[in-house]
Amino acid sequence: MFAMLGIVLSNNFVMLFIFWELVGFTSYVLIGHWFERDAAADAAKKAFITTRIGDFGFMLGILMVWAATGSVVFAEIAPRLSILTSHPAFLTTAALLIFCGAVGKSAQFPLHVWLPDAMEGPTPVSALIHAATMVAAGVYMLVRIGFIIQASQTALLVIAWIGTITAMLAALIATQQSDIKRILAYSTLSQLGYMVMAVGLASNEAAMFHLFTHAFFKALLFLAAGSVIVMLHHEQNIWKMGGLSRNLPITFLTFGAGALALIGCPPFSGFFSKDAILAVAYERNMPIFVVGLLTAFLTAFYVIRLFVVVFFGNARSEIARKSNESPAVMTGPLIVLALLAMLGGFAFFARNFLVLPVEKNIGLFVPALAMIVLVLGSGLAITLYRNRQSEPFDIELFRRLFYFNEFYSWLINWTQEFLARISAFCDRWIIDAGVVGGTSGGTWGIGALLRLIQGGNLQAYLFLFGLGIVALIYFAVFH
Repeated sequence: MFAMLGIVLSNNFVMLFIFWELVGFTSYVLIGHWFERDAAADAAKKAFITTRIGDFGFMLGILMVWAATGSVVFAEIAPRLSILTSHPAFLTTAALLIFCGAVGKSAQFPLHVWLPDAMEGPTPVSALIHAATMVAAGVYMLVRIGFIIQASQTALLVIAWIGTITAMLAALIATQQSDIKRILAYSTLSQLGYMVMAVGLASNEAAMFHLFTHAFFKALLFLAAGSVIVMLHHEQNIWKMGGLSRNLPITFLTFGAGALALIGCPPFSGFFSKDAILAVAYERNMPIFVVGLLTAFLTAFYVIRLFVVVFFGNARSEIARKSNESPAVMTGPLIVLALLAMLGGFAFFARNFLVLPVEKNIGLFVPALAMIVLVLGSGLAITLYRNRQSEPFDIELFRRLFYFNEFYSWLINWTQEFLARISAFCDRWIIDAGVVGGTSGGTWGIGALLRLIQGGNLQAYLFLFGLGIVALIYFAVFH
């Protein structure tokens, strides 16, 4: 929280970057909380290394802005923005390199692979990282330096499409997951895609509005999922749950509130913020609006799938049949967050914390379309998954996460590992055997030859002494 406050309060790139890295380090420690587990240790390293790739680009972008304007202070860069705008290619490159930082920290395509694995941390850590702090840092940073990004239309278009692709990709993957926390992690990826999409559409207000509401309902969903997991003795497979609405009524109602907010059902907070983003997309980029609408359909589908499988039907395991409601220390925060998830989108509440987006000339068309896809997605999920005992579909491409992990493993094997093998060969055979070994061997050989001369024979020494004198006389006389 200290590092996040530092990011929010920074008025220059240097302080922002310092606190940015501190957020990354603390998230590494939190994800690896149970470091004795190999999966948790690997997830922490994966998150740290992946975000470092994005942060390297972020640092290069900062250096480019500083080289062009001579300052890292936001208030001083803004009046000198004409220096950047006079070189469009330089400006676009700097803006996209800065965006790389958000790609890593907010887990956007193609650096999105670390976020689902971060589920190895404790559930409260998941609620902290995935709802309010680390993943929100990238979106906040883009909004904070929006005056640079919005100066380049090319950068805005790239950012908008990266967010759109991330939202769609994560929604497709979530439809085939069976781990309750992983489903919520991919929903976070998808919603972050919506926020980045809004930034790319030059609507910082819509992006921050969705970030604001998302913090409430996603923290609620993760903590409610934690309540389910604890009461089921740390079981996370949704196909070993079922019928929990009877045994965990408070968790059921609060999880339902969070789920309805996530799919954008009125009057919950997600309805207002997600519709604001769709309205901006409808006004400014129709292809992105269509993909965003399809993503809203998929969101309704996989969230209601999760809700139906976990809380309805018959219990699929003995643990689910014998489960009881969580203690008040766990359900109390759920009730508070459920109220915030319901109230967070209303203007009388939200305007006290941020500037709300203004929608123009859309009437009821966009909200009506959003409600249609919500009903279709929810209805399809209920029809397909009601009273199911196991997953009726197996789409391997989605279940295997579009093979991104396999691709990155192959890429690392043929780049980093290949270079490591070349370096090992050079070190072992050229440096050790050739340079070091050759020098030592040559020295030893010369020493062995000289040792043959030093035989301890006095006549031989006198002969060599005389031979040396003859040689000196020869060179002195004839040269």
